[in-house]
Amino acid sequence: MVNLSAAILRWARAEPARPALLYRDQGLSYGDLAARIAATAASLRARGIGEGDIVALLMKNSAAFIELSLAVSHLGAVLLPINYRLGADEVAYIVGHAGVKLLLVDEELRALAGGFANVAVVDEAAQSDSRRIGPAAEPLAEPCVRQPHDLFRLMYTSGTTDRPKGVIHSYANYHWKCLDHIAVLGLHGNERLLVVGPLYHVGAFDLPGLAVLQMGGLLAVLREFDPEPTLALIEREKLTAAWMAPVMLNRLLALPDRARFDLSSLRWQIGGGERTPEERIREFRSLFPNGRYIDGYGLTESCSGDTLMEAGREIEKIGSTGRVLPHVELRVCDDDGRALPAGEAGEICLRGPKVTAGYWRDPDKTAASFHAGGWLRTGDVGYVDAEGFLFLTDRKKDMIISGGENIASSEVERVLYQLPQVLEAAAVGLPDAQWGERVAAVVVLRPGTTLALEELQAFCRGKLGGFKLPRQLVLRETLPRLPSGKVLKRVLRAELASEASGD
Repeated sequence: MVNLSAAILRWARAEPARPALLYRDQGLSYGDLAARIAATAASLRARGIGEGDIVALLMKNSAAFIELSLAVSHLGAVLLPINYRLGADEVAYIVGHAGVKLLLVDEELRALAGGFANVAVVDEAAQSDSRRIGPAAEPLAEPCVRQPHDLFRLMYTSGTTDRPKGVIHSYANYHWKCLDHIAVLGLHGNERLLVVGPLYHVGAFDLPGLAVLQMGGLLAVLREFDPEPTLALIEREKLTAAWMAPVMLNRLLALPDRARFDLSSLRWQIGGGERTPEERIREFRSLFPNGRYIDGYGLTESCSGDTLMEAGREIEKIGSTGRVLPHVELRVCDDDGRALPAGEAGEICLRGPKVTAGYWRDPDKTAASFHAGGWLRTGDVGYVDAEGFLFLTDRKKDMIISGGENIASSEVERVLYQLPQVLEAAAVGLPDAQWGERVAAVVVLRPGTTLALEELQAFCRGKLGGFKLPRQLVLRETLPRLPSGKVLKRVLRAELASEASGD
């Protein structure tokens, strides 16, 4: 049996009092969690949900989000988490394209559901206990039998270049992902994981996310990220591990009184989503004295976490996201799908049992996304060194071409992050009458600091080739990002172009 609820039921039988979930200071044992799964699955069935039906969650983090995810699997239905930061039109597209039968939506997000007919509203009380959503029904004790090839979840990509694509996740994809993360991260029954990223994203749900429950560990869930409550929860609950987007770590490091928290329990944090500067890794160690920062690489199509940095090699391999996990194959290819040698940059391609078979109701995009032999084309550009460590250089669409020269935006950003005034930075290409494109540096400054273009250029000279120097400096309070932490450069380019035209 491969249902997500199977491991919960096992722990509920063996150690019913074992802690499983913590949300809003309310603890939940494995016995309690199993009871809620059975009751909530019955409620979903009473609403007409059965095997193969698609149930969408338009919700922020809560105990109910996890309980519902497990209950949907228990019932044999298909989970569809939706990004609550989308607009109503985008939500409507996903719901319609996926063929959603039931949409569960937090009360505060109700407007995003639009006119969809079958909606169940999750109020504040129900966010702490999914049984309150109702209707009450006789608990469904036995889970529906699922097979490894059965559909477990749909996750729609963020649509950075096109309409969102519905990534297909089978139970086999998910469980192979869990196996690799358990092995490489050394997950065990005493793990106490901070869940602060949005659960509609693979970072929070999968890296390692619910795999901790497979091992009998604890998930401590925060509804939204806020620096002080996050550190306070780590201290109070002696949390051992976390996944956080880079922007979250930046905000933790910017806290002026961060030293007042005892954060010695944390053993590791997974980041990733962009190349992590050496300065950030060293600052991380100053905040978490017993922890290590694990850079990683992965994507929605592979349930996250395809490469992870190995302990003790973070500085030696600075800029790398580590080596592939045991059941992941990675190779760097040219445009025709031919493998490139170590050290040569090309498109990163993946293959393995945790990689999706394709996109929901989209055979054309599925076909275009795979090379012969089942290699998924990620659209990311990078290279592997002689030891197999992956180095990201860019996404194809984020390459800046100035005067006929290719400029990887990550190369510019690496230097920008060395400026002491810089908290966050992104380099993008903007139209230029002479050069085709010019490099623009979009920067978020540390509080109380200033920066001028001339100062930035003087710092970059000698560190970057002349054609790579930023010709424009834009100061912002925040950068638009995906939940994974990746900067939405498409959005930045559009915003800057609009400002230049005076719109």
